[in-house]
Amino acid sequence: MVGLIGINCGMTSIFSKNGKNIPCTIIKIYPCYIIQIKTIKTDGYFSVQLGIIDKKKKHTCKSLQGHFKKSGVTPKKKLLEFKSKIFYPELKLGSIININSFLEGEYVDVKSFSKGKGFQGVVKRHGFSGVGESSHGQHNRLRSPGSIGAGSDPSRVFKGKKMAGRMGGKNVTIKNIKILKIDSDNNFLILKGSIPGNKKSYLMIKKKYEITNFKYSRKFY
Repeated sequence: MVGLIGINCGMTSIFSKNGKNIPCTIIKIYPCYIIQIKTIKTDGYFSVQLGIIDKKKKHTCKSLQGHFKKSGVTPKKKLLEFKSKIFYPELKLGSIININSFLEGEYVDVKSFSKGKGFQGVVKRHGFSGVGESSHGQHNRLRSPGSIGAGSDPSRVFKGKKMAGRMGGKNVTIKNIKILKIDSDNNFLILKGSIPGNKKSYLMIKKKYEITNFKYSRKFY
């Protein structure tokens, strides 16, 4: 089993057997269809491309229609590629991977894009404390970065200096998240704690030590 594609439905909390309130995230799992299987012989590496949520044929370009036709699957809205070092001979084109691949109590890795915060200053972006207390003659300096380098020598700013800039919107992996509950009837996966991304964002869920890179679309469905 290579993994599953999920959609973030938001957070809630559940009570454990000893009465402790545990924050958790609810993930909607759709049936994942195997669209393409890449092998070392043909592509130089092993991976499996999964697709979820049906899409109208008239909204799919002809090149993708041919891509889906090879696997015998109707067009899908979202495609994600799961790379792995392990070969899975039981996987076949057009077959389905569902929520029953996971078990309650096991640990998974979740990968998604974090929320974009836009252009932020050093206090929010890097946790700076600012210049210090305000005093006479000090104007709007409380949240400033302060000095960014010497003048005469080296007469430049070193690369990698923590400064203001765009924050968030990065590919983030949260490892070892425990599965608290699996609702097979409604296809909901309940994970302990928080995970990156907005509501309705796509998530890549893999068993421990199986998470890898994937191409991400910022369009939400």
